Amino acid sequence: MRYSTVLPFAAAASAIVIPDDVTLKSLALDDAQHVDNPVSSWWHSVPSADDIRTSVGDILSTSLEALEHQAKKIHDFIPDVEIDFFDHDGHDGHGRHPHRPPHRDHPDGRDPSTYTIYEAIQASNYTKKFAKLVDDFPDIVQLLNSTKANHTLFAPIDKAFDKIPEHHKEPSKEFLEKILEYHIVPGLFPAGRVLAGHTFPTLLKEDALGGRRQRLRVHLSLFGLRVNFYSKIVAANLFFKNGVVHGVSSILVPPPPAEKIVSLLPGEFSTLLLAAEKTGLRREKDDKDHDHSTSGLTIFAPTNTAFRRLGPAANAFLFNSEKGLKYLKALLKYHIVVNETLYSDAYYGHGKEEEEFTLTTSDGGHDHYKGQFHVDLPTLLDDKSLSIDIARWYGLIEIKINGFTRVAVQDGVAKDGVIHALQTVLIPPHEQRGAYPADTEISVEDLIEYLGPHVVEGDEDAQKADWFGEL
Repeated sequence: MRYSTVLPFAAAASAIVIPDDVTLKSLALDDAQHVDNPVSSWWHSVPSADDIRTSVGDILSTSLEALEHQAKKIHDFIPDVEIDFFDHDGHDGHGRHPHRPPHRDHPDGRDPSTYTIYEAIQASNYTKKFAKLVDDFPDIVQLLNSTKANHTLFAPIDKAFDKIPEHHKEPSKEFLEKILEYHIVPGLFPAGRVLAGHTFPTLLKEDALGGRRQRLRVHLSLFGLRVNFYSKIVAANLFFKNGVVHGVSSILVPPPPAEKIVSLLPGEFSTLLLAAEKTGLRREKDDKDHDHSTSGLTIFAPTNTAFRRLGPAANAFLFNSEKGLKYLKALLKYHIVVNETLYSDAYYGHGKEEEEFTLTTSDGGHDHYKGQFHVDLPTLLDDKSLSIDIARWYGLIEIKINGFTRVAVQDGVAKDGVIHALQTVLIPPHEQRGAYPADTEISVEDLIEYLGPHVVEGDEDAQKADWFGEL
């Protein structure tokens, strides 16, 4: 891919949502269809929100209204295909407006803004295949046709369906319904609000998240506005009677479990996978006794770079000695939170109903788009918690752990929770010595001193610690 040799890991996109193996082969998503390892290509080919936001800082403003007003600038970052949602007869292709009447389909010249979303996708010459799929599900037809509430639809254009192989296995109707639900976000989210957010709750409710809504991840890259990392928004802000439609270049597929996402990225997480295998924290496929998480999980996943920063002596001790494996297991457990899923802009807490969290502003007020949020997340390591601070200014979000460790890549949305990638391994603070200095090598002696109080001699807690696996 074009930028794979010049973009380091830190310049990867701010979210990873990857289809399961069967769906991956069936859809051959985006430009990865002829690549041996498309997941790796996705990871390395698109710059991060951190990089691109430097270029679009003028888009961000002091109010959501101003941000919405400036959202039209997003088209400057979509160099490939841009489409009009409707075709028009008698025009040469220049100066078209997406809200002009589709005269061919509607000779009465009806203004498309008076259509419902369902009527719009039926009338558009770019969403015929998606509309045909929707027709098989009366409940979704009714929802997209109702004016009782607004919705935001990320509608795949017909070219997205061309990526499906001709002889693919027909998916079940239940799976197709989940896919359709995953394209619909309750509420009105024009481009400005999409730019101001990170994740968005869809209609798809996921049992592995305690029945909460599965989320989409949106970020801005050099190649345009991307949904779930691989699908590009090619037509934005198409307003209709009961909401807004954004046309996307690929079908959006509900994400697989966290374990699958990590295993599909060995270039970044092979050391973490090896650690999980060696310590027994990676559940075997035939293990039927796993106590499923009721509210998902949050994984702070150290990359290969993070483990290298521990130093050769510490790594040799952790991975090559029987005693070291016990310390490695304790170390990994400090990175895992169960029954609580913390996204950069939403929190699915254990036993809590609320999803979006409210930020505290500098003047003591409350806001959804700017301010601070704090939460302590209990890990699998005894009673040790991670202190999480989130600072947000509209689309700019920073997550700090224990006051100094920054999340490098946020919101890897998974079926059973979320993954946040780290470039530094988290060391639990010492009772007397406090926190270990970040980004510095650690001696074996210090590693033993910091982790010693938490090392479990037996495996009586193995079932509790089984965090990798499909739910």
